[in-house]
Amino acid sequence: MSKRIEVTDLDVYYSRFLAVQNVSLTIEPRTVTAFIGPSGCGKSTLLRTLNRMHEVVPGARVEGRVLIDGDDLYAPDVDPVLVRRQVGMVFQRPNPFPTMSIRENVLAGVRLNNRRMPRADADDLVERSLASANLWNEVKDRLNLPGSSLSGGQQQRLCIARAVAVAPDVLLMDEPCSALDPISTLAIEDLIEELKQQYTIVIVTHNMQQASRVSDRTAFFNISGAGTPGTLIEYDDTATIFSRPSVQATEDYVSGKFG
Repeated sequence: MSKRIEVTDLDVYYSRFLAVQNVSLTIEPRTVTAFIGPSGCGKSTLLRTLNRMHEVVPGARVEGRVLIDGDDLYAPDVDPVLVRRQVGMVFQRPNPFPTMSIRENVLAGVRLNNRRMPRADADDLVERSLASANLWNEVKDRLNLPGSSLSGGQQQRLCIARAVAVAPDVLLMDEPCSALDPISTLAIEDLIEELKQQYTIVIVTHNMQQASRVSDRTAFFNISGAGTPGTLIEYDDTATIFSRPSVQATEDYVSGKFG
């Protein structure tokens, strides 16, 4: 089930440093939302607050609210581990577990959640997850080989298969194509288009063409100078952001005048 995300008056701190300031936006189910902006403007930090992954950094905290279908991710009784099961994450560099086979990589998240299942069910889940990542036909005859034996683009799709195997509601992708060649990038972009039929997807990208190709809505972030917090400058339909933005800084960024 795809979910609606509502961010309200969100400030993100690392100890005393305010990294992201006063962000409010709503992300609709079954859409792809791109976060764009120059390096250091808080895109990845904000992305990580959507599944509390930023909390692995000591001293990280938030003020404000993040709701998924009305449930507050930061309510006192909410377990961050359960949040990360509901909101999957794919990182910038493909990170399959190197000592695990392709099959074991897909099942890693499920096993981490202590879900035991019969062999036949596990085999079915592996096939469905790899198929949803457009990888099954390429690897079905070598599931017992290490995940690290795959090419970079295949490894990234394996990581996507691992993320969807636990049946999340939301998929976060932090520059998922930045380490990939153009052909692998196209494969991931095609996959994102298919996955949004089932998931709410949020992607951080520095590639303006990619943002314009894959996303339905785009959020532009910026900073006023080094050491200042990132702020949300403009959030709108992607076609509007790239053709008729309402803020000059947005137009300058998407046209390549800075960043």
